[in-house]
Amino acid sequence: MRPREFDHDDVLRIAFGQFWRKGVRGTSLSDIARDAGVQRGSLYNAFGSKEALFLQAYERYAGDYLAALQKALGTGSLRKRLTAFFDLTITNFRSGSPPRGCPTTRGLMELGAAEGEGLDEEARKAFATLISRITALVQDTLVAGAERGEFSGHPAAAALHIITVTRGLAVLERAYDDEPQLRRIAAHTIDLVLGKTGR
Repeated sequence: MRPREFDHDDVLRIAFGQFWRKGVRGTSLSDIARDAGVQRGSLYNAFGSKEALFLQAYERYAGDYLAALQKALGTGSLRKRLTAFFDLTITNFRSGSPPRGCPTTRGLMELGAAEGEGLDEEARKAFATLISRITALVQDTLVAGAERGEFSGHPAAAALHIITVTRGLAVLERAYDDEPQLRRIAAHTIDLVLGKTGR
């Protein structure tokens, strides 16, 4: 058996960094191969296409991000948990130099492009799955908060509202590059969901 020509996880990390910064259309396998120190043909042999490589890299990102969200939503009062959720979300958008924005929103904007230039239905499902899983985590957090007497609203509707706000924050981050504004909107959203006196 031939030894692997590269570290699979390392290539996924490097590839996702490029996809996140430049989008799928703006990233070439040659660029990824160069930065990873591997042959372009090796990437084709291992992944089949740029889009397939993106999907594997995105799944890796999604798993890491969900684990970080679970941790952020895991301790403290409901207000503290939701504040930590928004803090992680905004920090993620603002990471990189210059800030890279939201990889899911960037990917969604590349759906339906000309054939061979963008992402397809499989990518759309991957994006929708991550958003659904994030929504479920927030909803579970709200349900637990309601059981502790910290929330009296409808958990499913409030979770969907919160996630919808994060999609808007992703767009505003790209439009205005104004992190304090994002954080003000997040704090106001928590006030709306919990009430200003909510714990």
